[in-house]
Amino acid sequence: MTPLEDQFKGCLLGLAMGDALGAPHEGGIAERAMWRLIGSTRSGLRRWTDDTQMTLDVAESLLSVGALDQDDLARRFATSYHWSRGYGPGTVRVLKRIRRGEPWGISARAVHKEGSFGNGAAMRSSVLSLFFTHSVPELVRETRKAAEITHCHPLGIEGAVLIAVATQALLNRSTVQEALTSAARHCSSKEFGVRLSLAKVWLDANELLAPALVAKHLGNGISAQASCVSALYIALRHLDKSFNELMDFVIACKGDVDTIGAISGTLWGAYNGATTLPRLPIERIHEIESTAARLYERRRAA
Repeated sequence: MTPLEDQFKGCLLGLAMGDALGAPHEGGIAERAMWRLIGSTRSGLRRWTDDTQMTLDVAESLLSVGALDQDDLARRFATSYHWSRGYGPGTVRVLKRIRRGEPWGISARAVHKEGSFGNGAAMRSSVLSLFFTHSVPELVRETRKAAEITHCHPLGIEGAVLIAVATQALLNRSTVQEALTSAARHCSSKEFGVRLSLAKVWLDANELLAPALVAKHLGNGISAQASCVSALYIALRHLDKSFNELMDFVIACKGDVDTIGAISGTLWGAYNGATTLPRLPIERIHEIESTAARLYERRRAA
């Protein structure tokens, strides 16, 4: 099945909306208090976090260069960084080093010797499926390259690949089981395997577990292994439900709410399309829609 432009827009808008709705529930008392101060623009629009900013960085790099250029992408990440977007502390250190002129390959391992296994690469990987649309092996290869700029640990990369492949499957309107199987095929670690097996059991049983159980058994943390399968399960379980129901569930899971919301939202939006999303007053919505449209036009012209 050929994806529709509405699905491309749904993919990016679902990410931004999930991010913006989840951000006020992120972190502890201090973090939430801070977001109450900076979480809206002067005109009252909801702001989103680094999840959406870095996704747009990936999109603009792909569209400008016409390919995945790691050096260009690293520069864009570093240039776009601003503290008010809520970047993780490890990523902040990496991006500041890149901004000072250090090669990204050195920066990524200077902060974490074995590379970060956080979910920062996964949160931005869905957009790659809008560019590399014709070949799963190519999508996997390019997703790995995009991930390793900031998250070169095998688990961080595995999480990014899981979400990119799942997004492509949902763009093609695969069934829940097909999407899970396709994405899981590219995961080899025990950390992901155990969670994916459990998610499959729950999905096969058509069972919507309580948010606390999802958080306990699949995770709700900032690592890739403790958030990516959770977000995928939540999205797949809510494909036939409303976006608001999806986000209510994400928020009830607590933990890394903005990123799990962004990943769940992008997967849900890729399947259901932008016209099914609620009309939320988020910032730069026209820019997001325009970026999705440009990606779609490139696909048509390819």
